[in-house]
Amino acid sequence: MEELVIRDADVVDGSGDHSYRADVVVDGGRIVSIVKEAADAGCQRPKARRELDAEGLVLAPGFIDMHAHSDLALLRDPDHSAKAAQGVTLEVLGQDGLSYAPVDDRTLGEVRRAIAGWNGSGDDVDVDWRSVGEYLDRLDQGIAVNAAYLIPQGTVRALAVGWEDREATPGELDRMRQLVAEGMEQGAVGMSSGLTYTPGMYAPDAELTELCRVVASYGGYYCPHHRSYGAGALEAYAEMVALTREAGCPLHLAHATMNFGVNKGRAPELLALLDEALDAGADITLDTYPYTPGCTTLVALLPSWASEGGPQEILRRLADDGTAERIRHHLEVTGSDGCHGVPVEWETIEISGVGDPALGEYVGRTVLESARARGEEPWAVARELLLKDRLAPTILQHVGHEENVREIMRHRVHTGGSDGILQGAKPHPRAYGTFPRYLGHYVRELGVLSLEECVAHLTSRPAARLRLPDRGLVREGYKADLVLFDPRTVDAGSTFAEPRTLPTGIPYVLVDGRFVIEDGQRTDVLAGRAVRRSPR
Repeated sequence: MEELVIRDADVVDGSGDHSYRADVVVDGGRIVSIVKEAADAGCQRPKARRELDAEGLVLAPGFIDMHAHSDLALLRDPDHSAKAAQGVTLEVLGQDGLSYAPVDDRTLGEVRRAIAGWNGSGDDVDVDWRSVGEYLDRLDQGIAVNAAYLIPQGTVRALAVGWEDREATPGELDRMRQLVAEGMEQGAVGMSSGLTYTPGMYAPDAELTELCRVVASYGGYYCPHHRSYGAGALEAYAEMVALTREAGCPLHLAHATMNFGVNKGRAPELLALLDEALDAGADITLDTYPYTPGCTTLVALLPSWASEGGPQEILRRLADDGTAERIRHHLEVTGSDGCHGVPVEWETIEISGVGDPALGEYVGRTVLESARARGEEPWAVARELLLKDRLAPTILQHVGHEENVREIMRHRVHTGGSDGILQGAKPHPRAYGTFPRYLGHYVRELGVLSLEECVAHLTSRPAARLRLPDRGLVREGYKADLVLFDPRTVDAGSTFAEPRTLPTGIPYVLVDGRFVIEDGQRTDVLAGRAVRRSPR
């Protein structure tokens, strides 16, 4: 007898087609049968050792988070309710060009310092891997949800070239090609870049094109955080489209937003650019989160020249009064490339987390608010915080536009991604609320998307981009990565005031046919594993 039958579910199968009522039978981690309209037809109903009454609930494929920063959180916190409780059954890690494989002893320490704001210091995780394959093997020991991995181009450049702003030598470029090829062979699904973060931003297009050729040869895709989301955003998008078309590499645009005042109402221009490329045969997808503020590290706002050489050099420059004044001028007057070419508006920069608890007074306040309370200039406050907290502060950047968010999420190649940073006392609520917010706010309350269309955005579309032949749909033979939610009550619990509140209306989540959320509570099941690139 099979393990589980989910009775009388309203199945939204991920295809975008209309829902249907069915009994769904699960055994051995897969969907083994689907009996449609079983109760109404009067046919013999399937039986199993366990029966779950799903009356009034929607059964959908588990959600795929196309942009996650859980690289260490999955290992540090086996509970991982931040994602499991949302119905997420697969996360894509290695984002924005910086992560923890491939590394050597030198670059591991450098990367830990550079992205402490994303993942913490990492001192509480035994980093016993160096290669992509070894990291994936570590995930295979058991995690809350499944995870795929993108080779981080900035980490690769740090390993082969260093943190200097210069072109790679032919030998260094060969080394980078080799590292990318090895990572793809070991199971990565593609490559990411952070082209406003060091050292990835120092790579010229020719270098990126060569690495994308390697990725494409293994059937992977390129996922850039491109060179600007502010001034010059459209040009930055066009650059990535042209680059990947030359390389013959599929393109997935990370957190594809149009932010800052210069881009208010300009989402249709972005979508027209993408439609033209798609109609000409380009292979493009994108992800977004359903919120207007962004989230990054405070140090990311600095001009690229101030970040050359890595974390220690940044701290040295910040400590020097003359150099710090040059940094301020670039931030406040010129428009730093780290701040997307737009002069920083300190009233939009809210400190969301710090590494040192003694600096907690800054959290939840904008830099301008802290400056006024202290009777100081905003840059003086930001500089002091960066120095005291060793570059660890994270920020919310209140620079988005609701009309752009809605326009982009309607697009035919849109997928969902939380860009969820789990560090800090007040993280962005998207880390805990992205997927239920789509279903509750944008489907039920606003009607921006139909339920069937939204589920397709969060399931089958990302599975197709990842080239996963047995995930993303409710189909016989597919993996039993499933979510059951109440369409009348599903919603994000997280808010900017209480960002770690779990969602409502998602009582059951299964990974590999096992309950990781049951009756709305996290179980002790660790059914997640590394999801490796499928062979061509």
